[in-house]
Amino acid sequence: MTGNRLADRMSAVEQSPIRQMFDLAKRAEAAGRDDLVHLEIGEPDFDTPSHITQAAFDAATAGATHYTSNAGLPELRKAIAQTTDSTHGFTVDPTTEVLVTTGGMEALALAMLVTVNPGDEVLLPTPSWPNHRTQAILAGATPIEVALDPDDGFTLDPERVIDSMTDRTAAVMLATPSNPTGRVFDPDAVRTVADAAAERDAYVIADEVYSRLLYGEYQTGIAGYVDSPDHVLTVESCSKTFAMTGWRVGWLLGPEDVVSAATILRESTTACTSTISQHAAIAALTGPMDEVEAMQLAFEERRDSVVDRIADIDGVSCPPPEGAFYVFIDVGDFGESSLSMAKQILEDYGVVTAPGSGFGGAGEGQLRLSFANNLSRIEEGLDRIEAFAADNR
Repeated sequence: MTGNRLADRMSAVEQSPIRQMFDLAKRAEAAGRDDLVHLEIGEPDFDTPSHITQAAFDAATAGATHYTSNAGLPELRKAIAQTTDSTHGFTVDPTTEVLVTTGGMEALALAMLVTVNPGDEVLLPTPSWPNHRTQAILAGATPIEVALDPDDGFTLDPERVIDSMTDRTAAVMLATPSNPTGRVFDPDAVRTVADAAAERDAYVIADEVYSRLLYGEYQTGIAGYVDSPDHVLTVESCSKTFAMTGWRVGWLLGPEDVVSAATILRESTTACTSTISQHAAIAALTGPMDEVEAMQLAFEERRDSVVDRIADIDGVSCPPPEGAFYVFIDVGDFGESSLSMAKQILEDYGVVTAPGSGFGGAGEGQLRLSFANNLSRIEEGLDRIEAFAADNR
């Protein structure tokens, strides 16, 4: 074979600027730099609660190390259905409308693959998590960015989204709370978008992996409050709520025909989620929540501290996050691209951030900071970012 040995789809898939920064930081640390403050990591800095780890150990010791059904353990699907009902107020049939996946990432990919045809369009209100774009491309679709207004705090603008819909629109991705902004979309705006999508027989893919990490009384669970829940595919996971990123347990909720198709498809991908991890997830969803609540309180304390601190830095601002553990800070006054600024802040000030351009064109001039780090390190990182701002005004 001669010439390009890669599939054509790979020409449209690039390493994100976020990963570029991660790699740069790793190289710097390998070269001996030991003072970096990591504010780019999108995972809780807490350990998985002990009763969850114990449940996994007990399951493994008892021999729960074999395949499960493609859809997942019945006990876990039942726990997911009960949790959905209690936290979001809508019901799903655990036998036909719940699919356990290898993390929320697989659930998102499967949702795309079973509902989007090559040549279709997927609308991405941006800033948005870069994997959404890649997953649309892998399904053969064209990702269409719908830029949200930074002057409005990146709130969901239903008119912008609806104006971008065409007869090729197959899905609209709505992530709430948002990664990277932490915003929770207004239910009326979501309802308007969902109604318009349903009229075109398009789906709303609701990425709600942060839906239980909120700072106030906000409504999540899109399928629970829209008029067309049969056109909503919900993705959640254990990763953020229970500090279980490495366990890789997520789920897809939706109409029976979609969930059935996704279940069949994963016969040829991952077959089933780790049995041991599934037992851990059962313990997470049905067990005590005191450690989870303590983590959430810690994140809220950090959120408040970070928002107050950023307000005191000249030339820098951010919309207060209503969920997740990110702030999306506006550094556009400094004139450089977000990737250039992120590199400068890493090299000259020792802080690792995620450049906003990695989240779509609407993210240019922004940096994402994660407060999934202990408060003293966060404060040190913000001190250094303030020094950057002072030196570059």
